[in-house]
Amino acid sequence: MAPVYSRAEGFQTDANEGEDVMEAGQGVLGIVAIVALCWAFSERRGAIPWRPVLIGLALQPVLALILLKTPGAPTVFVWLNQVVLALQEATRAGTSFVFGYLGGGDLPFEEPFPGAAFVLAFQALPLILVVSALSSVLFYWRVLPTIVGGFAWGLRRAMGVGGAVGLSSAANVFVGMVEAPLFVRPYVAAMTRSELFMMMTVGMATIAGTVMVIYAGFLQGILETPLAHILIASIISAPAALALALMLVPGEADETPTEARLTLPPPEARNTMEAILIGTRDGITLLINVAAMLLVMVALVSLVNQALGLLPAVAGEPLTLERMLGWVMAPVVWLIGIPWEEAAAAGSLMGIKTILNELLAYAGMAGLPEDALSPRSELIMAYALCGFANFGSLGIMLGGLTAMAPERRGDIVALGGKTIVSGTLATLMTGAVVGLVAW
Repeated sequence: MAPVYSRAEGFQTDANEGEDVMEAGQGVLGIVAIVALCWAFSERRGAIPWRPVLIGLALQPVLALILLKTPGAPTVFVWLNQVVLALQEATRAGTSFVFGYLGGGDLPFEEPFPGAAFVLAFQALPLILVVSALSSVLFYWRVLPTIVGGFAWGLRRAMGVGGAVGLSSAANVFVGMVEAPLFVRPYVAAMTRSELFMMMTVGMATIAGTVMVIYAGFLQGILETPLAHILIASIISAPAALALALMLVPGEADETPTEARLTLPPPEARNTMEAILIGTRDGITLLINVAAMLLVMVALVSLVNQALGLLPAVAGEPLTLERMLGWVMAPVVWLIGIPWEEAAAAGSLMGIKTILNELLAYAGMAGLPEDALSPRSELIMAYALCGFANFGSLGIMLGGLTAMAPERRGDIVALGGKTIVSGTLATLMTGAVVGLVAW
């Protein structure tokens, strides 16, 4: 019997094997369709380096099997989840001290219903500050650089990419699409066009450690050990992103990979306390940007929906942006294994993630009715949504990279639009693979 994920009891046995076979067929069809699409829109189909492409595509299910099916892996995930709970509890202690009951402290009144006293800005978002400061300390202690160096070594050995691309791709598993290239900043200007596109695509197909915990918080109660799933999604999307990027923008046959030593520049901080100060400073900027982005995006969506509400109702319901995006993306999510009757809801999430951002998409997923998506569909969408590929992120990445290498502005801007497509396709493939492997 095929294993099925249950919110309450983990993986179980499904009595309807026919549906499982059909959904598995959808997932395989989706993977083939994504590869075929990248081949069709490749700049030079005859120059595609199939060996590293196939290795990258094969690495994704192999990594998924190792991370999701290895005996003892659930125990590691439980530990990770305990770390998340500890971080949340530590953050609550700080927010309660600074903001009182608004930050999660004891209420001076009776809560009218569960969750009524929850204030996102004072209870959830400050976690960004704590994670940012902690990440800064771990980088100063050279813990995260060691992990990043190991990933870079593996990518170089497995796919033959240059050290610069390998190091930035590995760093993208833990940091953002602008922070990761900073590790190889001296090499960005010398990168080939194909290498630039690979670096940018991986940035769009992964997320930063500073927001992983926020997204995991949205998925709490939907998935077991959500932080583990978010981390796995970021890890296994990297080789797929490299493979699809190599297909869309192949390098020249005589190009020499841009090498970068697997050593990082000296840390900005001179001691642990300064690392905390620097991490907190950077976290404040990110926190303000996230809060402002949420406010503006939610307001804009509401404004668009108000305008659409002036139009005649469709199928007895008012027309909304979410419904329209659901119709457009429904066939896409069906291809990665979502049943057709759930495709509109899942497609709406994918559309919100692509047009707006993944934070709003995860928030929307948490707010869906319990019967909107099956447990399997929830797992697939948790992985498919896990990436920065949206227009807001594109602006951030273009601004950061053009500042690092102004002489490559033309190439960076020209490739920017394609990275939304390549990054989205990579996370969709991740969702399809996990739908096949985890079941």
